[in-house]
This record gives sequence, C-alpha cells and structure tokens, in this order.
Amino acid sequence: MSGQGGILSSLARAGRWLEDALLVLILTGMILLAAAQIVLRNFFDVGFIWGDELLRMLVLWLAVAGAVAASRSDKHIAIELLNRYLPERGALAAKVVVHLFTAAVAGVMAWHSLAFVRTSWEFGDVLLGSVPAWIPQAVLPLGFALIAWRYALFTLADAGSLVRRGGAR
Repeated sequence: MSGQGGILSSLARAGRWLEDALLVLILTGMILLAAAQIVLRNFFDVGFIWGDELLRMLVLWLAVAGAVAASRSDKHIAIELLNRYLPERGALAAKVVVHLFTAAVAGVMAWHSLAFVRTSWEFGDVLLGSVPAWIPQAVLPLGFALIAWRYALFTLADAGSLVRRGGAR
C-alpha cells in the first residue's frame, strides 16, 4: 500500500509544481507582453495588434489558475465567523457544509462554462484573428471542475473525520 501512497504523493507534487509553473509562466508572459506594448506604443508608435486581446485572455487564465492553486490547500476567501463560537465538532460540521456548498457551486460553474464553450465552438467564434475561441475558453470548465473535485474531496475527508473521530481533519 505504501507504493500507491508514494505514487499519489508524487503525482500531487507534480500537480502542484505544474500549477505553480503555469502561474509563473502566465504572469511572466503578461508582464513581458504589457511592457513590450508600452515601449512599442510610446517610443515607436506601433504595437502588437493582438496584444491587448491576448492580455485579456491571459488575465482570465491567471485568475483560473490562481483559483485552482488556492483550492489545493483550501485557501479561498472565507469568513469563518461561526468557527469562533462553535465547539470543535460543530466547526467541523460547518466546514463540511461549506466545502460541500463550494463543490456544488464550482460544479455548477463548470457545467455552465462548458455550455458556454460549446456554444462558442458551435458558432465558430475566433480570437486573435484566427484562433478558435473555445481553445482559450476551455480553461473555464477545466478550472471549475478541478476546484469542484478538490472541494468534494475536502468534503469527504472532513465528513469522514466527523463520523470517525468527531474531531479535526
């Protein structure tokens, strides 16, 4: 069984590395492209025609990649007012409800963003002149599905802890 745990641990580390690398790559690309646009426009009166549209797409990708990375360690914005006043078991039950709700909302968002991408594909929308729009938009259903999956796993882990030990995760 330790072999499977080692493989899963390695896959989790690889996933974290990939998420972090994607964030760094997107942010670096955005900074370089924005700086190039500024320099080209201010000093040479030219610029990349596709630059602003690509920057908007990269902002979307950065936001989704950041949300996915935040979800891996349950670091999304939360107001945990009840947790201050509830006993440990009650706080864990509240956490199960919040994680379940987050998974459900992310799942609904994944479903509807998939419908959006499918519609974009059906209409033949294009970006950057000739890139099918569904390709860069595909980050939406993928990202929300990953977040829903992670929060479903958090829900199961916390519910298991609640049932087994009646304590924290």
